[in-house]
Amino acid sequence: MIKKLPFLLFFFSIVVFSQTKQLEIPANKTAFKDGEWLKYKMSYSNFLNAGFSTIEVKEVTYKKKEAYHIIGKGKTTGLIGLFFKVRDNYQSYFYKKSLKPFLFIRKINEGGYTKNKEISFDHVNKEATVKNYKHNTVKKYPISSDIQDILSSLYYLRNQNLSTLNIGEEIELKLFFDQKINNFKLRFLGIEIIKTKFGKVKTLKFRPIVQAGRVFKAQESVTVWITDDENKIPIKIKAALAIGSLRADLVSFKGLAHPFNIIFDN
Repeated sequence: MIKKLPFLLFFFSIVVFSQTKQLEIPANKTAFKDGEWLKYKMSYSNFLNAGFSTIEVKEVTYKKKEAYHIIGKGKTTGLIGLFFKVRDNYQSYFYKKSLKPFLFIRKINEGGYTKNKEISFDHVNKEATVKNYKHNTVKKYPISSDIQDILSSLYYLRNQNLSTLNIGEEIELKLFFDQKINNFKLRFLGIEIIKTKFGKVKTLKFRPIVQAGRVFKAQESVTVWITDDENKIPIKIKAALAIGSLRADLVSFKGLAHPFNIIFDN
């Protein structure tokens, strides 16, 4: 049951925030910057160390346009790593001004199950080109104008104004993944102060509406907390699985664009 979970579930959980409205974000309002680096500890059933995931931001130039390069990596460790080795690498390139993705890379090795794909997004012709290096194929698929990949959508979210959300309100996302457009919904549950290794942190609490079945225990099995500050960092994720549970906690960070607000008890 651990197969594919430590890294893919982490990113599936944090990316379902993105709204469909397209915006151009002023440079001085960006919630992240070049050099930002986040590290998460994955735990299975609250006590067994499942692995670690990291995600970092780099500034690049593509066709004379400023862009961001996001690099996400994940691996299993400890006892789980002995029985099931995971080495995953996800990368996204998106334009700095519009936050629209133009390239997505997925290279994974999960207990011998491998994928090596590259997706190029053509927003003018509304077309995605998928190169499958494992099977040596190239195929094109139609996309919508508000499409995101699983990494770019996280950073698109972080530049949205979430302060106007009401409890119970849902946000929708169009995500291109596994050769098709996936529609997800996210429900806002309210504000919550949680305990972390850094101290108490004020967060926005969300619940993705996921498909119940082989992996997830029910449609509302995943809960995500993001910092209620200008960074909007996913700080905690919990998911009830068909067998056991999975949790991700932020354990280290550097290069934030804004102060990381911590509540200190008097």
